[in-house]
Amino acid sequence: MSSKAFASQADLEEKQVSFTQLSEHAWAYTAEGDPNTGIVIGDDAVMVIDTQATPVMAQDVIRRIREVTDKPIKYVVLSHYHAVRVLGASAYEPQHIIASQDTYDLIVERGEQDKASEIGRFPRLFRNVESVPAGLTWPTIAFTGKMTLWLGKLEVQLLQLGRGHTKGDTVVWLPQERTLFSGDLVEFDATPYAGDAYFQDWPATLDNIAALKPRALVPGRGAALKGDAQVAQGLAGTRAFVSELFASVKAGAAAGKDLKNVYRETIDRLKPKYGQWVIFDHCMPFDVTRAYDEATQYRDPRIWTAERDQQMWQTLEG
Repeated sequence: MSSKAFASQADLEEKQVSFTQLSEHAWAYTAEGDPNTGIVIGDDAVMVIDTQATPVMAQDVIRRIREVTDKPIKYVVLSHYHAVRVLGASAYEPQHIIASQDTYDLIVERGEQDKASEIGRFPRLFRNVESVPAGLTWPTIAFTGKMTLWLGKLEVQLLQLGRGHTKGDTVVWLPQERTLFSGDLVEFDATPYAGDAYFQDWPATLDNIAALKPRALVPGRGAALKGDAQVAQGLAGTRAFVSELFASVKAGAAAGKDLKNVYRETIDRLKPKYGQWVIFDHCMPFDVTRAYDEATQYRDPRIWTAERDQQMWQTLEG
């Protein structure tokens, strides 16, 4: 068997960007399954949720914001710590970069390794990576549980509704407009990346999102969701993928099978239903490895390094 190109190094196809208004103050910057950015335009300021992977890529977001408002971009919110979400932050020149304390702690613990790992996995998502300033993107405000900002009369809640994609996951909720920015807790027609996940917690966290009854939702990847039916579909699809993957891995591990056998079984089980989702082949080795870890001996995700990435890929796809 010839081995697959590592992760998404061979993925070079440019994606079509959409910039969509979801409610009075909320916009979504989406790109056919590439990482999304959320925008809240308040009475007196703009908030950007997840930054794109480099300052050069962030310029395209800024250009689109400037087509609809000249208000200052005061806040950048990081839904979690992954490099692809945070390294574009400097382009916005925000007054504040806000993240959960858990996300801040993860940046301290593994930000450098994660950055090197992600850039190696998916070069197309780090276009003009030389434009990223030296060092890491550091929050200037960290919160725990809940934080409320008022952009004039617009209430913006930053909520930690539980662990899932990472331990630091933060959603942004506009209660007056019932619009939610989920980060990578929810994906739509795109495979959830779960290499740093808490599989056992994730479904309950999705239930907590559903309990808010959002009317519109910007997922981490995939098209923005409008209306109850689409939102429910996005939540259900993510929940089913995460649950089915973990159930398969857990059963294999309990039967004493090694990671490689569990991986092949889980791919065979999930591919008919999810194989057409964006980045399925990219995510599965990382997802199954993390699920196997969680099902066996590692409650918390181990740090991915560029070296660990390559070793894992060789083991499962070599």
